[in-house]
Amino acid sequence: MGSQVVQTLRQGVWASLTGGWYHDPDQNKFNNSCHLYLWIFLLMLPLSLHLALPPTTMALSIYCTSITVFFILIKLANYRLHLMFDEGEAVVRSSLSDLSKAQEKKSNASDSCLPASIRYKNTLIILKTQSAAAEEGPVVGDLQPSPEPSPDDLSSPNPDQAAPLLQAQQRPPSRAEREEMRPGSASGKVDAEIIEAEAAKEGTDASPAAEGEQSEQERTAEKDSEQERLEEKDCEDKEDADREAVDEGLPPSKGSEDESEEESEGQKEPADQAVFVSSVVAVDINCSCACFCQEEDSLDDSSETSTQEKPTRKIYYKLKLFPGKWINILYDRLTLLALLDRYWTKTDVLENLVAVFMAFLVSFLGFVLLNHGCFKDFWVFQFCLVIASCQYSLLKSVQPDAASPTHGHNQLVAYSRAAYFCILCALIWLLEQLLRIKDLPVSSLYGVTIVCYDVLRFTYCFPITFLVGLFPQINTFTIYLLEQIDMHFFGGTAATSLISAIYSILRSLIALSLLYGFCFGALKEPWDEQHTPALFSGFCGLLVVFSYHLSRQSSDPSVLLSLIKSKVMPALVESEEEEEEDTDIKDPLPEKLQNSMKEILLSDVVVCSIAYILTFAITASTVFLSLKPFVTIVLYALAGTVGFVTHYLIPQLRKHHPWLWISHPVLKTKEYHQFEPREDAVLMWFERLYVGLLCFEKYVVYPAIILSALTNDGFTATHICDVLLTTVAGLKLLRSSFCNPSFQFLTLLFTLVFFHFDCPHASESFLLDFFIMSIVFHKMRELLLKLHFILVYIAPWQIAWGSAFHAFAQPFAVPHSAMLLLQTLLTTVFYTPLAPFLGSAIFISSYPRPIKFWERNYNTKRIDNSNSRLVSQVDKETGCDDNNLNSIFYEYLTRSLQHSLCGDLMLGRWGNYSAGDCFILASDYLNALVHLIEIGNGLVTFQLRGLEFRGTYCQQREVEAITEGVEEDDACCCCEPGHLPHMLSCNAAFNLRWLAWEVMATKYLLEGYSISENNAATMLQVYDLRKLLITYYLKSIIYYLVHSPKLSTWLKDAAIQEALQSYTKWHHIERDPQVFSVKIDEDYVHCLQGVTRASFCNVYLEWIQYCAGKMETPVDSDEDSPLVTLSYALSVLGRRSLGTASHNMSNSLESFLYGFNTLFKGDFRIATKDEWVFADLDLLQKIVAPAVRMSLKLHQDHFTCLEETEEASILYEAITNYRSSLVICHESDPAWRKAVLSSRDTLLTLRHMIDDGTDEYKIIMLYKRHLSFKVIKINKECVRGLWAGQQQELVFLRNRNPERGSIQNSKQALRNMVNSSCDQPLGYPMYVSPLTTSYAGTHRTLRSIGGGALSLDAIRSWLCSKWLRSVLLFFCSDFFFFFFSGLQGSNFPLNSPSERSLVHSLDQPSASEGPKIRNWIRGSV
Repeated sequence: MGSQVVQTLRQGVWASLTGGWYHDPDQNKFNNSCHLYLWIFLLMLPLSLHLALPPTTMALSIYCTSITVFFILIKLANYRLHLMFDEGEAVVRSSLSDLSKAQEKKSNASDSCLPASIRYKNTLIILKTQSAAAEEGPVVGDLQPSPEPSPDDLSSPNPDQAAPLLQAQQRPPSRAEREEMRPGSASGKVDAEIIEAEAAKEGTDASPAAEGEQSEQERTAEKDSEQERLEEKDCEDKEDADREAVDEGLPPSKGSEDESEEESEGQKEPADQAVFVSSVVAVDINCSCACFCQEEDSLDDSSETSTQEKPTRKIYYKLKLFPGKWINILYDRLTLLALLDRYWTKTDVLENLVAVFMAFLVSFLGFVLLNHGCFKDFWVFQFCLVIASCQYSLLKSVQPDAASPTHGHNQLVAYSRAAYFCILCALIWLLEQLLRIKDLPVSSLYGVTIVCYDVLRFTYCFPITFLVGLFPQINTFTIYLLEQIDMHFFGGTAATSLISAIYSILRSLIALSLLYGFCFGALKEPWDEQHTPALFSGFCGLLVVFSYHLSRQSSDPSVLLSLIKSKVMPALVESEEEEEEDTDIKDPLPEKLQNSMKEILLSDVVVCSIAYILTFAITASTVFLSLKPFVTIVLYALAGTVGFVTHYLIPQLRKHHPWLWISHPVLKTKEYHQFEPREDAVLMWFERLYVGLLCFEKYVVYPAIILSALTNDGFTATHICDVLLTTVAGLKLLRSSFCNPSFQFLTLLFTLVFFHFDCPHASESFLLDFFIMSIVFHKMRELLLKLHFILVYIAPWQIAWGSAFHAFAQPFAVPHSAMLLLQTLLTTVFYTPLAPFLGSAIFISSYPRPIKFWERNYNTKRIDNSNSRLVSQVDKETGCDDNNLNSIFYEYLTRSLQHSLCGDLMLGRWGNYSAGDCFILASDYLNALVHLIEIGNGLVTFQLRGLEFRGTYCQQREVEAITEGVEEDDACCCCEPGHLPHMLSCNAAFNLRWLAWEVMATKYLLEGYSISENNAATMLQVYDLRKLLITYYLKSIIYYLVHSPKLSTWLKDAAIQEALQSYTKWHHIERDPQVFSVKIDEDYVHCLQGVTRASFCNVYLEWIQYCAGKMETPVDSDEDSPLVTLSYALSVLGRRSLGTASHNMSNSLESFLYGFNTLFKGDFRIATKDEWVFADLDLLQKIVAPAVRMSLKLHQDHFTCLEETEEASILYEAITNYRSSLVICHESDPAWRKAVLSSRDTLLTLRHMIDDGTDEYKIIMLYKRHLSFKVIKINKECVRGLWAGQQQELVFLRNRNPERGSIQNSKQALRNMVNSSCDQPLGYPMYVSPLTTSYAGTHRTLRSIGGGALSLDAIRSWLCSKWLRSVLLFFCSDFFFFFFSGLQGSNFPLNSPSERSLVHSLDQPSASEGPKIRNWIRGSV
């Protein structure tokens, strides 16, 4: 724990303050020294230039040029070294360890076995040309290289060398390296050649002792050569796998690909310097020493060790400087990555250029501010410190950063600090230049000056702000900034990505520019009340049209682009669809989204045309001007009344506990008292009322209020700024009213009360006041939600301490309440989460995030046979864990919500909602968190996060808290006086008010699957039940064989008939005791100890003949027919495959279940006797495999329908029905997912469950029906705060404790369920859906109210149907009149009395009978 705290303080806290520099004891001296001197250089250079030189352009040029050249050189060197590791040539040499070198360096003399005249020759760099290498002398055969080091020597630790990160790096030497190490190899010859050359130069001669030692080494090598040749073959097979697993640290060299890529654990080298020098040493011939490489660095001089060590191998890389010249570098990639960052994308050069440009921009803007005298005294040093930290982060960034959303290396963090510095410095410089202008047109709004000079001070706090993580990474900040601008100024919706944010702001700016031109042209000249300019009426019409159309469009352009692509390039789309059909995994969702988008566009053409005409006519009629005071008062009262009833009264009456006092809903649905609803939710009268009031409010009331304000304010808006603000305000208010008017009536009331009674002198205009108050009121709601979350979370009577730190932090946070309130206000203004620190009562601010919250698009990818390797499917079951298999239910739940969520929200079934709200759907086994991200006019974008079926203890306690009722609580304080009828007790009402969540509905219906499971071991425990399963298995084989369209082909196939000759003989006996047994085979003959054709026919011939008799084409099915022979052969094959899969232990229940499950998932191991089946694999895929699965269903039905085993007709009909209505397959089969997403009614599978030491086989049956959910609304600020706290704790503070206090159960905030829904690896959700958009047009109940989308086709079909109905009614009424008149005068029999009375009344119908006749005729038509 202590080491983790120290590491966090070093790599997290200190590195955040300095921009990335810290002393890492795990790295070598060279890296740490480079980091230190690099940071000092970046700090002192601007400071010294600013203090030494006058603030002129020359000083600025010197600084910027120095920084730019410095960064270019570093980036080039870094890039060149990585390129060397990628493509360079590796050279393997031998050297002694540091220990022996230290001893020799200390004595400064040669060893006892070396002549005194020999000295070491240490040089810094050895340049070697190719021509020089070619001129080297021949190899001397009588000299051998040094022997291979022992494993003990290779595994000696060296703390100065960075250890490999992956096990793949610790691999055995390759074949080329073994040849180099082998006596007589090429490297040995080179070393011998160098030794001979050095010996000749020093005047030493080889002695006979050396030759004797050499011959001894040769004999030893010959003994080992035989063993090496045997091992060589195995190592070669491992090399391919090693190359795949090798880390990027040492890739294969360009010259020799078989050479070692990096040093193994036993080949560690000291890495204290970047360049090492090989020094060749001449060795006396009386000694058994070979050459070694002398390094600059050695052990401490105080070492007294004199142990002689064997040489170890070192890997050098040749860094080419010029053609034919290179330097040998002893370095590795991992150490280089610890020295400098590298960008791991294909655009390395571009990103390096961006880094150099950012460094130049930081130096330029920073020194410009220094030259302008913006900083004095100590603040000069502080500002230089900020500059150095920004530039240093471009070379070695903070990893992990406090604002990093992911584990590991985050590339964008390197640019964030420099980007923010450039933005703020550019803003300061711009404001500085503007303030120097004398006639600067400074505008003021509500007494606040737009231009301010306070941004300057903020740059001082750069180290602190990045330490606490107040600045997100730059792409997140861009999304957040564009989203907030689009939402608060243009009425836009939430952004789902960077492309979505740019697309949304661009379309808003385009609409604003078009509207501004019309508005400026209409308001540039004054006009009277009796006449409204046509241009202004056109502007109002376009404003309504643009606002309506933009509110109906999603911020994600992908669906619109796919629709355009399908219309513009249909050939390309058709080819893609054909590929999907070939793979048989076509997803119906994209086509469904395109149809919804197409319907919206066609509807907007009609609605926008009608809206433009009506708006133009109303504004041109001067109704708002002539009835000025009366119209506005009526509209305000109407908006307040309708809004109060629609968004407050009806939702409160529909809640599970209205006003948290009533014990049950006042307005109940029909399903409220039903135990298991079997049909769709019934449309209630109050839902019709809610939809009607909602449409009237957002399509009539608020457009009228805004158009009235635009007309009334048109007289005063003459300035360019006023015209722009009027256009922006009108666009924003109309779009907000169309998208979600839930809180518009409150905003309107606050606007009227505040600017008419509280501060009437501060009012500008009603439209602008309404615009400003909409932003303020939005922030006030966020403030109330944050305060509610804080008070609920830290309430002392319900605090849940998850750790000892929580107990300490609870009283410690009390004196800091004022600071907490200040943080709450600031986080509300900037829309940032307020996160509990480590889950305690101490709250800290996080960085601002968009509504989507998570920066990366993490989506669960289900593992099945379509996206896994074949070896994993055969050796082990693919994705056999419960979370992977059960995720399909949440995926289907997402599809159900995509179909109905938007309509249910518009029907008020989830209560009031807004962008960013979070709901929990809770049922018997499904618990999902639904995050509403984008709220549009007729569309909702959401994300579903499914939790585990069998969660942790903490999750179960919170599930119990949201499912248990409080209606039976009779307590009041410490006594139990009871409660009033239909009311809650005082304690229950008090406790409900201190929760961060609220139950909105208890019977919310969605289409889903109910799961029933049976233990297969229980159903097959008895041998008779296993025998029954085998019987069904063989009967299913016969059924599928007879119904196969290839049956005639197989019966006439000569190859198959020849292979089955042995099965045609009646005396042929199958006597495999591991496969056939009297216990499980119905046709087993005990006296013959096997199965014969005769015994098979005695049991199954009747079934064969019955199935053959059902065929349209008659098939010979007597005892000697080929059909019986093929059936008998397939029955033997099927049972033998089961025995092989059961490891020939079918008598054991565990082995039998294992083998049956193996066959169920399609893994057939064919024996040699049964290889005839390979003549046509359809015999396995279309006959045997489906028979295995069908037998399981028939065996399961045996316990409910015993007659199926007795009568062939019932069994035949059951199999026929199951073939069409039931999907039976393994869960790893892609057909399973396709069947679930296609809403098949019934599915069956066999699941092998391995969990907590249990090994079980479950027969799982799925039935599609309506599932009942509880809808719980959670405080969205609670969810955002807990998510932000988990991210900071796990990523930045690196808390790896699985039982940490921040995920312990807290019933008042549902802390465990919320934190479990985080993206992996922060949380552990079973399923996270992609961002899914639900459209109102797909909701059947909502379409029944309004008749669907209004389009030209709908209008034309409606008119045609009405005209045709009227024409048919006219002609058919006359026809029926004459027809019944003829019946009255004829003798035609009229059976029923009603017919006779009806015909009699046709002549003289009474007043009561006339309508009956007309209704009967209309019904007939």
